[in-house]
Amino acid sequence: MKFNATVKYLLAIMIALAPLTLHGQMKFGRIFGVNISEMTFNVNGISLEPTSMTGIHFGGCMEFPLKWGFAFQPGASFSAKGTSYDIDSITYLLSPIYIEMPVNLVYSFGSEVFRVTLYAGPYIAIGIDGMKIEGANPSRSIYYGSGEGKDINLFDMGMNFGAGISFKGLMVSAQYGIGLANIAPDSQSDIEMKNNVIGISIASFVTRRK
Repeated sequence: MKFNATVKYLLAIMIALAPLTLHGQMKFGRIFGVNISEMTFNVNGISLEPTSMTGIHFGGCMEFPLKWGFAFQPGASFSAKGTSYDIDSITYLLSPIYIEMPVNLVYSFGSEVFRVTLYAGPYIAIGIDGMKIEGANPSRSIYYGSGEGKDINLFDMGMNFGAGISFKGLMVSAQYGIGLANIAPDSQSDIEMKNNVIGISIASFVTRRK
């Protein structure tokens, strides 16, 4: 899979600069929320119209304060995505489950009680489970990998953009995840598949005391 160069450079810069500018106390966060997701499909230059699906995500993150209201926030989460689509009157359903690892640059402003947060950054994801249904056939596990007999690629990557409001350490946020990798199992075919996800989350943060 070919990685988007812009995302790689952004990730490298964020990781390189963060240790040089850490300022203040580190926070630990627990995150739980809902995904509204779909996959874009282009087959031989023709776009299909997928139906969105609802899943969940949960996990954690660490927040390293920087200067001027910024913070560096890596994390990891369990994320259920998916979509359904029709080809020749047959309905297909794909519901992959990923371990997703975002690395966000966060900017917050406000008081200690009430704050507004904006964030953005790249993510990588690894498929660990999931379900596929073809027409009236029973459901089966998703086959990850590349080549004949596989359903989707094992790896995904993209960008997250989000905003949230927090009150006394409890944050409600919404984000949009844009898949940049073609997760079609055969990279030589004329099929392009990408994940797009709207996420709504509740997160609680605890400050690590020195």
